[in-house]
Amino acid sequence: MTTTGAAGVEGTGDLCCASVVDAPLSQSEADRLARVFAALADPVRLRLLSLVAAQAEICSCDLEAPLARSQPTVSHHTKVLAEAGLIVGHKRGRWTWWRIEPGRLSEVRAAIGG
Repeated sequence: MTTTGAAGVEGTGDLCCASVVDAPLSQSEADRLARVFAALADPVRLRLLSLVAAQAEICSCDLEAPLARSQPTVSHHTKVLAEAGLIVGHKRGRWTWWRIEPGRLSEVRAAIGG
């Protein structure tokens, strides 16, 4: 099973290991962490992440109605979250099915000292 973003882009999987509360971040660590926070800074993406997290797996087609957004908009937002490594998806027919990436969420929590 191949995991890709909405446009076939694989998640980067590169998050800094240091915690922002334990030691100063290097420039590259700060850049990587900022990309994840930027993905989470949009209210639609934050809701989308919570919808995906509430299910073991969810079809893109089932995200349009709860988000009140069109398929192209949902696709854009899933792509951003996938590129940040927060969700992973795989194609089934014409739709992509998404699931949360729990390891990535754990890394984000650790990075902010949680």
